[in-house]
Order: sequence, then structure tokens, then C-alpha cells
Amino acid sequence: MPPRPAPAPLTLRGEAWRYALVIAISAVVIIAQVADPTFPLSTWSLPLDVAVGVASLVLLHWRRRFPVTIALLIALGSVFFLSLSGPSMLALVSVATRRRWREIIPVGVGMIVAGMALSIVSDMTETRAEALLDLALNTAFTALAIAWGMYVGSRRELMRTLVERAETAESEQAARVAQARTAERARIAREMHDVLAHRISMVSLHAGALAFRDDLPPADVRHSAEIIQASSHQALIELRQVLGVLRDETTDDTTERPQPAARDIPELLDEARASGMHIAERCEADLPSVPDSIGRTSYRIVQESLTNASKHAPDTTVTVTLVGAPGDALSVTVSNPLPIGSPAVSATPGAGLGLVGLAERVRLAGGTLEHSITAGQRFEVVARLPWPA
Repeated sequence: MPPRPAPAPLTLRGEAWRYALVIAISAVVIIAQVADPTFPLSTWSLPLDVAVGVASLVLLHWRRRFPVTIALLIALGSVFFLSLSGPSMLALVSVATRRRWREIIPVGVGMIVAGMALSIVSDMTETRAEALLDLALNTAFTALAIAWGMYVGSRRELMRTLVERAETAESEQAARVAQARTAERARIAREMHDVLAHRISMVSLHAGALAFRDDLPPADVRHSAEIIQASSHQALIELRQVLGVLRDETTDDTTERPQPAARDIPELLDEARASGMHIAERCEADLPSVPDSIGRTSYRIVQESLTNASKHAPDTTVTVTLVGAPGDALSVTVSNPLPIGSPAVSATPGAGLGLVGLAERVRLAGGTLEHSITAGQRFEVVARLPWPA
């Protein structure tokens, strides 16, 4: 069983009323005993009794750290000093708040024995009936103190449990917020990559050609410049769309975000052809009927594959194949020949995470994605996305 945490320290007000109650109990006991004609006043010293009582009040300051030891010491002293009646009750209550019977029973029995011993030492018990009455009273007061201490202890335990639950719930909420923030950052990164990578790659490709070739005819220079202008303009528009949605924290509406679908793939291929890429297309699927959930993913697959081909295998023919039907799956295959000779080194920087992001997108859509180099020396990306009937 793990050790219980230490109780919270008492406030000054809490200590004050406890000490006031202890002093009141001791005062009542002293007055009642002194008023008893059978009490041996000749052998009793009030100043000494009061001094011992004050010392016990000081000793009670450490009752929460050493409850059993303090309680037994005060119980032993209460056999000889009336002023220890109140402190002994508070010490017993402190032990009972821990709710450990292996501590409560010995201390409780010790308090009862000490009370009976006080009666015997003071010669206040002359008959058997008086002894039984003293025993009953001592037992009743001891039981009352134990019951009160256990109630206080259970209430403290309840409050501690509620605080721990609140702290746990708060930490779990913080963890959920952090997880959601991380997921949102990843989503934003994917969206920015998907929206901008293709456009910027086209700009970099044609700008690099203009910088490398200084013998191009004016018509080719004009054509490349138009592609750079169109791609830059479209990239700026799409960037503004993404940033506009990200700035809007008052709505969860996703309709304003750039959300291409499978029906937009032919337009994407036409844009790539206009930029100078060589593309062979085979489509055996009704693209307009493809659900947006998988159509958006298929669009990103083709877009990322074209971007990679333009960077790493320029001037090669890229083959795009779309096959599928409702109730089966939509298969997206994009392949291109490997560059002849040394692998092409792209001047366009990249993080190398495009295919990683695609794999995550496809996994979330319930599909599979594979990329490999075939026996025919072609780099091939194959994705299968479930197409509900």
C-alpha cells in the first residue's frame, strides 16, 4: 500500500480554535475535579499542572509528524496531570485522522487506561460502581474522539481525491489540447506542402532553365516566363486561401479551403503539360462520381508524383493511370523512367517528406500506398483507395 501524502498544513485560524478547545476541556476538567470534595488538593500543585499543560501544547505542534509518539507521551502524562486531558483528546483525534486501526487501537486503549489510572492515583474511585462509571465515561469520550478523528480523516481523504481528480482531468485536458495542436500543425504542414510544392516546383524548374540557357529564342523565353507568372500567381492565391482559413478561429467550416477532388485531375494534368512536362494518361474511372474523401487524396497523389517527377526526372514521360469503380477501389498509379546515367540532382530544395505525407493521407483514407523501382527501371507510385458503393 503506497504511503499517504502528508496532510496540508493547518491555517492559523484552524490551529487557534483547536488549541482554544483543548484549553477549555482542560479547564473544565480541572474545575470539576477541584470542586469534588474527595479530590486530594493537598497533594496537587496547580502551577505545576498548568506548566505541564502549557508544555503539552508546545508538544502538540508536532502531533501531525509524530502522532502516535505524541499521543502516547501525553497519555502517560495525563495519569498525573489534569491539564493534559484536553491535549490527550486532540492527540487522539490526530491519530484517528490517519484511519489506521493498528495505531488507533493501542492509543485508544492507552487513553482509557490513563484515565482509569488518574482516578486511582487521585483516590476518586472508592466503589466498584464508581469505577465502572469512570470506565464507561473514559471509553465514551475516547470513542467520541476516535469517531471525530476518523470523520475528519475521511473528509480530508475525500477532498484530496477530488483535488487529484481535478488535477488529473486538467493534465489530461492539457495533453488532449497538445495532441490536437500537434495534429493541427501536421495538417497545416501537409496542406501548405500540397498546395504550394507543385506550383513552386514549376516556378523553380522554368526559372532554372532560363538561368541555364541563354540561347533560347524569344518565344521560348516568353513561354517560360508566362508559366512562371501563372504558377506564381496561382501559388499566391492558394496561399492566401490557406492563410485566410487559418486566421479564422471563429468557424470550423472547411468549405473555403482549397479542396480539389478527383474530377480536377485532368485540369492538373493539363497544367503540367502546359508547363512542359510529357504526360501519358489512362483513365478507366468515372472521376466526377468519386467521393470527395478519396478524390482529394487521389488528387494529392498525382500532384505530388508530378512534382517529384519534374524535380528528379525532367524531360521524361510520366504515365498516370486511374482505374476503379464503386464498390471496389480506386487505383492511382504514377510512374516515370529513371534518368539515364547519373541520378538527376534537383536544384529545387525539398524536405523529402512528400511521400511520407502521402502515405499518411492514404492510411487515414483506409487505403495503401507503395512506391518502388520496377524491373523496367521505372519509379512507380501505386495507391489503392476504398471506393464505397
